[in-house]
Amino acid sequence: MNETAAIEALLFVAGDEGLSLAEIASILSCSTQEAYQLLMQLQKECDASITRGLMLLEVGEQYQLATKKEYADVIKSYAVSPLSTNLSQAALETLAIIAYKQPLTRMEIDEIRGVQTSGAIQKLVIRDLIEEKGRVDGPGRAILYGTSRYFLDYFGLKELADLPKLTEIEEHSAETESDLFFERFSQQFSETDNE
Repeated sequence: MNETAAIEALLFVAGDEGLSLAEIASILSCSTQEAYQLLMQLQKECDASITRGLMLLEVGEQYQLATKKEYADVIKSYAVSPLSTNLSQAALETLAIIAYKQPLTRMEIDEIRGVQTSGAIQKLVIRDLIEEKGRVDGPGRAILYGTSRYFLDYFGLKELADLPKLTEIEEHSAETESDLFFERFSQQFSETDNE
């Protein structure tokens, strides 16, 4: 196993939460010094390669992958393109979880959904529907996510208390076998596409 590639894969899966040096060392069953040397090797490879769009960042005591600055225009183009206009069912479910249970970490969202959600979270952050609301006190200092002001504006809500009650959604869902949140979100994006 290529340990540098293993770290890259781990950081990709960890998403914007990143991993600490101790977490990487523990996962790879090596010393923190060895893990640090591997991280520096990965950083060197990313920086030196013109065929890679990612770089290694150290944010606080967490390491994470990020896109290189020279690809910012391409990423912005994607973020405003029709390809990214519609949110996937996974992103909508993630948004609903955050809206009703905020603030919470990516790991807590993953636990509720039962699947990894870093991609959905990144898309929601890019769309400015969710934002960082602080960090957890403790190891790793995980990011806490919550809905943004834009989320409220977008859905025509004055405050989070205006969200449909979960009991209303369950009753409506039982009657129509559909999701209120998904319908409303889809309707909003259809109107935007027609403008």
